[in-house]
Amino acid sequence: MVKLLFGIHCHQPIDNFYEVVDDAINKAYKPFLEVVKDYPDFKFSVHYSGWLLEYIKNNDKSLFKLMQDLSYNGQIEFFSGGFYEPILAVIPSDDRKYQIEKLNNFIKENFGQTPKGLWLTERVWDSSIVTDLVECGIEYVIVDDYHFLSTGFKKEALYGYYTTESNGYKINLFPIDKNLRYLIPFKPVEKILEYLNSISKYGVNPAGIIFDDGEKFGVWPKTYWWVYQERWLNQFLEVITSQKDVKPYHYRDYLKEEKPIGFAYLPITSYHEMGEWSLFPEDFQEFEELKEFLEKNGLQNHFEKFVKGNIWHNFLVKYPESNRIHKRVLDLSTTGRPYKKNKEFLENLLKSQCNDVLWHGIFGGLYLPNLRNNTYKYIIKADKELEKLSKPPKIQVKDLDLDGYEEVKITTQKMILIFDSKESGQLTELSLKDKEFNFQNTLTRRKEGYHKNLLTPKQDTPSEEGITTIHNAQLEIDPQHIKDLLIYDWYTKNSFIDHITDDSFNLETFYRCSFREYSDFTNQPFNLEYAKDEIVFKRKGGVYKDKKYNTILIKTYKVEESKITALLQLQTDYKDILKYVCEFNFHFANLPHHLTQPIYHGKSITFKLKDNYTQKTIIFNFNKELDIFTYPINTVSQSEKSVDITNQGLSIGFLTDFQEELNLKITLEIVDL
Repeated sequence: MVKLLFGIHCHQPIDNFYEVVDDAINKAYKPFLEVVKDYPDFKFSVHYSGWLLEYIKNNDKSLFKLMQDLSYNGQIEFFSGGFYEPILAVIPSDDRKYQIEKLNNFIKENFGQTPKGLWLTERVWDSSIVTDLVECGIEYVIVDDYHFLSTGFKKEALYGYYTTESNGYKINLFPIDKNLRYLIPFKPVEKILEYLNSISKYGVNPAGIIFDDGEKFGVWPKTYWWVYQERWLNQFLEVITSQKDVKPYHYRDYLKEEKPIGFAYLPITSYHEMGEWSLFPEDFQEFEELKEFLEKNGLQNHFEKFVKGNIWHNFLVKYPESNRIHKRVLDLSTTGRPYKKNKEFLENLLKSQCNDVLWHGIFGGLYLPNLRNNTYKYIIKADKELEKLSKPPKIQVKDLDLDGYEEVKITTQKMILIFDSKESGQLTELSLKDKEFNFQNTLTRRKEGYHKNLLTPKQDTPSEEGITTIHNAQLEIDPQHIKDLLIYDWYTKNSFIDHITDDSFNLETFYRCSFREYSDFTNQPFNLEYAKDEIVFKRKGGVYKDKKYNTILIKTYKVEESKITALLQLQTDYKDILKYVCEFNFHFANLPHHLTQPIYHGKSITFKLKDNYTQKTIIFNFNKELDIFTYPINTVSQSEKSVDITNQGLSIGFLTDFQEELNLKITLEIVDL
């Protein structure tokens, strides 16, 4: 007999748009349970992230009551996890425990269960988490069959569970069957039953293991029609509950009744697709070519275990903006460790650890500005609370992002600023305390491995019975339109960026990042000096024309309550006229309509940006007239439904001619509208 271990995982990023959450509830979470309740013999497992549980409890009491009823009648087994859905392997040990215990307690208080199973966020496995899981009462964890296949296990040996250990702490591992992930709910029930029957030969009571996104049952393209209107779910439940050779089981009961298949040590990995998404763009294309070669030659099943992508942690290398968020949160956690008994600080810290903003694959993730805004909101909240508790100095100099270079964090009554010596002394955070909003929360236009595929869409292939998963879905796009929008920046979109250029700089070349750059001041490290009330970044570099001309740039910043004064002093041995550009990049929740196209604003000694969302005005003043250019920073990214063109901010260029030396003073002040 095959014991079917069926689970669904439901998650929404913290403070996601309510209309998005409500849509998922009405199309997937609620109708799924409303159908399943009529089949009491269908035992299944669920994991809901903590914020989503709280949202349902507060906003859909009938759904929450249904969840409670299904728990108390024994149909549902609840799984735990990190309350705010962090990647457990990339947060500190004490925070892991806080996250898991918080969800354990919520499940116990509201559903009467003490969870023993854990949903591993994005199935990112790292044995370093085992000790904390066991100490939180967790006995078994969901991973993927790929975790085992990639270390040499055979597919036919994965229809059950294994034990593993770390530091002498034992835990059990259930491998999700990728075949079932791609069958359920996309294929006709007969094909699923046929597959389940085919695994009956592997052991006495083999397990058909499936634990996957609840959004597959109504939110993903065409699934609501297929699962509910075409009654796929009803057919599936009727067939499964009437079988003698297939029986639905809870994971906890299977663990009690069946012995482990064996013992295993797993590598640091996630599911196969995640390994592809975390690759650098060039590696992604080579990876795709290798997969295509293996498939054409019928070799994919033989060599799949050797064809691996990157680890999840590589997102923090691939995307500097992701790394910046992660290290900002990590610094709050380590610095604030003595104050974690403070409920408000701890709660905001845990909320800032939500994983969605840190990566990008088939879903928007990092590319969604609202997710980044929400994360920075809780970073700022935690920072403000920690400031009350620890009373740090106004200027702190330390290696915040752990890259071996010092950052300067300046805190005033109104702002939190961070300048980075590795990033050319540029401004990398400009957060408003009262609005809990980071104007520096931009995203760089960069190449993605899948961009090439958008320009050469796959040919339609005849579909089998059922519907297509999002991993194979064809996107409706205009390749020429996409091509015009694929512009890549060769430096990170911070502020106080220095360019030395010539007449090649104009509105079009600024927008396309194609002007000639002659200096090494745009993305190279600066030496840091600081005094009581100002900080100085200095670099002895060069202007590179027919040869290198020695050049020095000194950037001096003085910060007041809501004002930055910058003195930029440049001297070069090059004798002819050059152009200097100081570039700023700011993120707005709603970019003003008149700034949604590239604009040359003419010459001025002042420039103002009004933001209705924060009810603030950003005012620039200069000690000489500058040419002013702006353009919207728009990125091209894939999502589960389409190609997204997303505004990530506004790029501003202030230009002036200079010969041999330049002394430019810029003040930036933020005032109420």
